[in-house]
Amino acid sequence: MLERGFDRTGYGDAPSFALSELMVLPPWRKQGVSTRLHEALIGACRQEARSTLLVDVTHPKVVRLYESWGYGKVGEQKPFEDSPVFAVMVKELARG
Repeated sequence: MLERGFDRTGYGDAPSFALSELMVLPPWRKQGVSTRLHEALIGACRQEARSTLLVDVTHPKVVRLYESWGYGKVGEQKPFEDSPVFAVMVKELARG
């Protein structure tokens, strides 16, 4: 079993925005809706230094989507005994 957490070295105590459950219904897919929703959620009005999210590692297309939006995998996490393994992904947010 993987550790419950991941190595947070280098992330300090700065607040992070945690993205959870960004979903688009099938009729609205392949139209850029998810990209626009994501951009609105992490837009310039956010004060956090980074955005974080978890992605089930059995969904490589979703991992690649977030990578295309600038997220990088920094580890894996299995929060509970009966949960899937998640890729821990982080995107640094440009501020200033």
